[in-house]
Order: sequence, then structure tokens, then C-alpha cells
Amino acid sequence: MRAIARSISQCRSALQHQACQYSSGFVRRQKLLTNTYSGFVYKHANNAEFDIFQRPRFSVISRALSIDAAHVSNGDENRAGPLVEYERRIAAGELVDGDACQVGTLRELQRLYDELVQSADACRLDRYTASAKSGRSRWLWSRFIPQSSSSPVKGLYLYGGVGTGKTMLMDLFYDQLWRKKRIHFHDFMLDVHRCLRKHKGVEDPLEVVAGEISDDAILLCLDEFMVTDVADALILNRLFGHLFSNGIILVSTSNRAPDKLYEGGLQRDLFLPFIASLKERCVVHEIGSAVDYRKLTSAEQGFYFVGKDLSGFLIQKFQQLIGEHEAGPQEAEVVMGRTLKVPLGADGIAYFPFEELCDRPMGAADYFGLCKKYHTLALEGVPIFGLHNRTAAYRFVTLVDVMYENKARLLCTAEGTPFELFEKIVTISDAQQMAPRTSSRSRKNDDSGLCVDNELGFAKERTISRLTEMNSKEYLEHHAATIGEKSSQEGAIHDKTVQA
Repeated sequence: MRAIARSISQCRSALQHQACQYSSGFVRRQKLLTNTYSGFVYKHANNAEFDIFQRPRFSVISRALSIDAAHVSNGDENRAGPLVEYERRIAAGELVDGDACQVGTLRELQRLYDELVQSADACRLDRYTASAKSGRSRWLWSRFIPQSSSSPVKGLYLYGGVGTGKTMLMDLFYDQLWRKKRIHFHDFMLDVHRCLRKHKGVEDPLEVVAGEISDDAILLCLDEFMVTDVADALILNRLFGHLFSNGIILVSTSNRAPDKLYEGGLQRDLFLPFIASLKERCVVHEIGSAVDYRKLTSAEQGFYFVGKDLSGFLIQKFQQLIGEHEAGPQEAEVVMGRTLKVPLGADGIAYFPFEELCDRPMGAADYFGLCKKYHTLALEGVPIFGLHNRTAAYRFVTLVDVMYENKARLLCTAEGTPFELFEKIVTISDAQQMAPRTSSRSRKNDDSGLCVDNELGFAKERTISRLTEMNSKEYLEHHAATIGEKSSQEGAIHDKTVQA
């Protein structure tokens, strides 16, 4: 058995070395989208507008980085990476002065990129190298010959405030490499649980799932790393223990520092080993920018309407969007064969009262299924959130995350602006810093409905930021262009079918 294993290992090494020679020094480039922003307008149902952000236009990255990028690119004509791509954009006039706080982040990403390119063989990052064994076969093979090959290169954990460009910077890095997977953390965990069900009955299904993930990619980029579910928290340490042993390199973005993940969660003591493992396998870097670029979007009359008792108004807007199509009750397949009843739907647009989506037991999987069928959601009556409807607030945060990730469009009526919706949601630190009231009676009245919740208190900033961007001119124009392109493709397919 040892002789056979030694022969197989030698053959595998030889094949990997041969495959590596074909792609040495070759780096793929892709054109990236640059988000620029400059203001935002909310519109009341009575057509009264008020501009809450009015600032000069900014690029996402500072021109101050140009010197570093030039130094990198001038040193070697064949060099590539985030800094080199930035220099190309500067030379092309695609970027102007922006946030200097992001300079350090780009340096970290370029450092990681250089390490990965230099250690491509050891990291198994060759684009033509892939495991021939499935996850289950890998698990079976490991029973006979235990293997562990952690990457010699550490990953990167980026965290900071909302709208500071974490995702854009990670994507800038991601598009320069190969053997990779980029996915939102919500979606990643849904896939993990789905695969666990598929491999139910195996001695260690997490090891099988980890094997399948690492067969597919070595570089794993997770956007918006945020742990709120106890089921996720309890498996992350073992899952990533297998992933890191398989050589996975993690690059992640988050609004929270590693030590603040799952803070206050159930059985958090069982989650702490994962934090230690994360800090051991990743360089932790904070983006210290105080600028939220999503809130610097261009003014747009938009799809967000403030006021009460606006159901008739929202129905009217819904009818305008669907045009000549006839709306009626529909169903959307969500997860595990379940279906979600849609009160009104037509032409890729669904209409829901807030209670139907956020006051019922629903989660990210349900909202992902909804976004697969509908590109626009009309949501009636988003309330002010507080202690009395904290669970609904959590679901609304998840809904906005899923819609944003799927580039869906939100048409809604709400009792206040995004900021006002979450004004009564505070973290423990915020609550402790509140000024003492002059009397216990006045304090009781002022704090009525106040919800002290660390996880929700952090998440609200991201939700406010995303709601702002989703109502921007850039976001809505991009959505309209995407829908128009999709309609044209479907029309072309239909014409070919008819001709056939």
C-alpha cells in the first residue's frame, strides 16, 4: 500500500509541475466597474424632496497610491495586480482623487497578490491544476493516507465601516487571479448546509463538503462575513479547519473585527476557536475610512417614499411599472421544494405588504429564491424599528442584503428615512454613552421602544448605506440596463424558437 501511495504521489507531483509550466507568469485581466457617488434625495409621497447628502464627487481610490503603483509596474513589465490595475486606470483617466485611507488596503492586497504569484506552485494556484477526485473520494482516500497541506501564504481579513470600498477593493484583487471563488457569506453558508444534507450519513460530512469546495477553488473570497445564526457558528471552526488543511486561502470583507464576530451569540464559547484560527490563517487589516461612498450617490427622485397610509400610492406605482401586464397572485420556488405565495406579481415584479415578508418565519434562502424570479420588489409599509419588532428588523436587514447582492430593485413606502427606521436600534456601547436624563420619568419616556442589540446595531449601518445606494441614479440605471439586456436576449431566443 505504501509503495502504491508513493507512486501515486510522485505521478501527481510530476503532472502538477508540468501543468504549472504552461501557465507560469500568465495573469488574467478583466475590466472592472468603478463606483462613484455624489448625493442622495428622498422623496415624500406629496412630491416634497429633501437632500440629506450633498458632497463633491469622489473616486473610490486615492491618487496618492499612483507612486506606489508606478514603482510596482516600472520594476517589471510583466507584473500585475491591484496596484498595477489602479495605475492603468489613472493613466486612462478613469480615476480621480479619492479616499487616501484605502491606500494601505491596496498595499496589503498587492502584497498578498505578489506572494501568491511567487508561491503559485506551493499554493496549487495554477489555473490548469485541479483535483481529479470528488469531495467524497477525497474523504475516502484520506481514510487510508491522511493528508494536510495548509497554504504557505496567509489570507486577508478586511474589516471597516460600511460603504468604505471593501468589496470593490477585494474584487479588484480577485479579478487578477485564478482557481478562485467569490461569493457572499450568506450564500456560501446556504450552499454549505445544502451540501451537508446531500452527504448526510457520511462519517464526517463537513470534511466532504470542504473537499468539494477546495476542489473547485483554492482562493476563497467571502463578502460581508457576518455570523448571526447559531447553526452557522457551531460548524465554522470544523469547516474552516478542513478548508485550511486543504490549502484554502481566505480573503474576506466584514463590518466587524474578528474578535467582535458573533458577539453575544448563543454558545459563543464554542465559536471562539474559529476566531483564533481565522486570526492565525489571515492577516487582519482595518480600513479606517470615515467616508461612506454609497451615501454619495447622485440625486434621484427614486423608489423610496416616506409617509404613512400609502398603500394606494404604492399600488399605483406598481401598476405603472408592470404596464400592460396583468398582475395576480403567483408563487415562487424558494428552497427544498417549498414555495412562497406572492400576493401580486407580473413582469418580474412582486408586490408584498411588509408583514408578509418580514413578520413571518423567513430567512435568506427564501429571499434568494424570491430574487431569482423577480428583479423588482414593491414593499408596502416598512415601519420604524425598535424593541417591539426587533425580529422583523433582522429579517428586513437580511432582505436588503440579499436584494443588494442580487442587484434587485426596491420600490417601497416607509414610515421614515433609512436613518429614521433604525434610530431606536443601538449597540451596548451606544446605550452606555447616551447622556443621562434629568429624571427617571423623562428617561423612561425617551427610551421607550429602544432596542439594545449589538449585532443589529452594527448591521443597521450597512442597511442604511445599502438602501441609500439602491435608490441612487447609478444603481437604478444599471438595473434598467441589465433588465433591458435580459429582455433582448429572451426576445431573440423566442424569435429563433418561432422560426424553428
